[in-house]
Amino acid sequence: MQLPPKVTPRAFERLAEIGAGDQGKALRVAVEGGGCSGFQYDIKLDDAADEDMVLEGSGERVVVDPVSLPFLAGAVIDFSEELIGARFTIDNPNASSSCGCGTSFSM
Repeated sequence: MQLPPKVTPRAFERLAEIGAGDQGKALRVAVEGGGCSGFQYDIKLDDAADEDMVLEGSGERVVVDPVSLPFLAGAVIDFSEELIGARFTIDNPNASSSCGCGTSFSM
């Protein structure tokens, strides 16, 4: 059985700061073909669908569709604030390599 992705408390806190749950939205994390390494992450606020895996914390939700779920098994979804900007990040143990932008990876 695959490990589900995990969401850090910091990521849930950021969703609360931007009012995602208050708007009835969840953070959708999906994997799509493309990017400079073969796959890329698509991260956006969205409505949850019936077939989504829902991860909840601090009154907020992160959703992953069933097609993306195997690509994100055991991944950690976090929020990072650095000098170059703030963004949601994914530490994915399934990725064999990733590009410098952090949104594209290969398996």
